[in-house]
Amino acid sequence: MAKPDVLALDPSRGGPAISWPGLGLYNYEPVAGFEQEVVRLQAEDGGWSQGILYSSGREKTVVCFMHPRADFTSHYCLPAMTEHGLAVFGQRTRWSNNDTACIHEIALADVAASVRLLRARGFERIILVGNSGGGSLYTFYQAQAATPPPGRLTHTAAGDPYDLNELDMPEVDGLVLLAAHPGEGKYLMSVIDPSVTDEYDPLSCDASLDMYNPENGYRPAPEESSYSDEFVARFRAGQRARVHRLDAIARQKIADKRAYEALEAAPDFASRPLDERLQISRRAASSTFLPVYRTDANPAFCDLSLEQPSTRSVGSLLGVDCARENYKIGGFGANLTPEAWLSTWSGLSSHGSVLDNLRSVTTPLLIVFYTGDCAIFHDGVEQMVKATASTDTEVVRLAGNHFGLTADGSTEPRDEAALKIIDWIGTRFALA
Repeated sequence: MAKPDVLALDPSRGGPAISWPGLGLYNYEPVAGFEQEVVRLQAEDGGWSQGILYSSGREKTVVCFMHPRADFTSHYCLPAMTEHGLAVFGQRTRWSNNDTACIHEIALADVAASVRLLRARGFERIILVGNSGGGSLYTFYQAQAATPPPGRLTHTAAGDPYDLNELDMPEVDGLVLLAAHPGEGKYLMSVIDPSVTDEYDPLSCDASLDMYNPENGYRPAPEESSYSDEFVARFRAGQRARVHRLDAIARQKIADKRAYEALEAAPDFASRPLDERLQISRRAASSTFLPVYRTDANPAFCDLSLEQPSTRSVGSLLGVDCARENYKIGGFGANLTPEAWLSTWSGLSSHGSVLDNLRSVTTPLLIVFYTGDCAIFHDGVEQMVKATASTDTEVVRLAGNHFGLTADGSTEPRDEAALKIIDWIGTRFALA
């Protein structure tokens, strides 16, 4: 969900608009006296990731930032945290800036590599700050780390073997969810367009399920739309049905490939004619991507009477004109391997559900919620509070949008969020 490094002024909204691929989440510097060390990390499965450690060499508490695909190596909380004597580690996964093949279960090995490194460096307290999609990654990690072997997952969502019981996954000391949605799959299921009738035709449309059809209550921004309860109920059911359909397509693609892999591994493979062997091998090696069109469709983007209380304005994470953004190429989960769809973006199959994983999280938990967020809503935060097993849970509500900005472009909510996190760490752990 997070992208960005570029802020543009959108005159129709009177404030900053999101321009891919930036948003001012990055490019922040620590205060003087903190060294920036680029760290290459090799996970236990052999995969490589990279991060930046900001430390003066005296800190015993380190705060970590990470996202499945976005670059959080210099997050907007960095200046305040270093100013208050906290070390910071910002890490990229092995799928940085490209989640076409991102497998959440495997990304946990990258998180584990950083936690082991930081423990080895002498940090006594490790706090994970999961911002936006980083919330699902970090919650997933802590849930699996807190599960003693052999109770951890042994397969990816696609059914491929990946045994987390074989990984050294140290637990962390605290978890912060900063503008974090209930999981990338759960988020996508709330914004996927159910009016798509053909997964290979981006213009296919069932008008009765089209939230951008004026007959269903749509009005162009800056006007508000107005959808009936009956339409919203059908829309939500249609979203779930479309995710189920995409799951079935993904699983069929995987099954077809595995069938040819089995033929290639069969004892009689060598005795087959050459042409036949070549066809089997090609089909066993190849696969096709799963295109996912139109993923900027949530009635709450346009009808502000939905998902209350909220101080948001009309629009989505991609822009004010959702009806147009919905048809642009390159939305969330736009082009994926079937395995990546199931692991990361499927709201029905992904293991990265924050709500599910919070049931195994007992560490102190802080939830920071921006009241003007157009992607995470009040009810979702309440569901997180109810789901967690932690007996030490605090919720902080701040004015601002999903990216910690006000309508006039002020970054004050970001500064306030950083200070709230720092205060929470100081109260429960220690800043030094």
